[in-house]
Amino acid sequence: MRYEDYIANLARLAVELANGDGPTAFSDEMFGQHRVDRPTPAELAALLAELRPALAAVADGGPLAPVNAMLEKHPPRLHISDHDGLGAPHLHHAYDGEPALDWLARGCGAALAHIACGVPEVVLGRCGARGCPNFFVDASRNHSRRFCGNTCASRTTVAAHRSRARGG
Repeated sequence: MRYEDYIANLARLAVELANGDGPTAFSDEMFGQHRVDRPTPAELAALLAELRPALAAVADGGPLAPVNAMLEKHPPRLHISDHDGLGAPHLHHAYDGEPALDWLARGCGAALAHIACGVPEVVLGRCGARGCPNFFVDASRNHSRRFCGNTCASRTTVAAHRSRARGG
């Protein structure tokens, strides 16, 4: 596993949780692979109060105090892991099997810090659709993503088409 992929996966998990996407195959895989129980609703609410402002700071290029607050409250426990058994050790920010809140806060906070400091293959953004508060992770080569998903992209495209058809 490439370190950039690990950072992107943690950012994607943070985005899924913040966007309220609920349990997905991706989040199930991340929790299962790292032997972490899914957070309780109370744990998730506490984490989201910290995570959403940190995501916004990175996505908007604003002051990074919320990211630093997460790192201070939940310092990463940096270590080398080869949990996937492929002989490709990579850095982890939390130990597998930690309580959900600790694992998520350590890993997601550290990933956001890396992205804020310029991990080149990972961009965190806000959805460009009017009224959509969601975030997205863009790990594409040209970093051209503008929407959180196909629904928002289609809705925006249709609205632009209708506006042009009306002549305004």
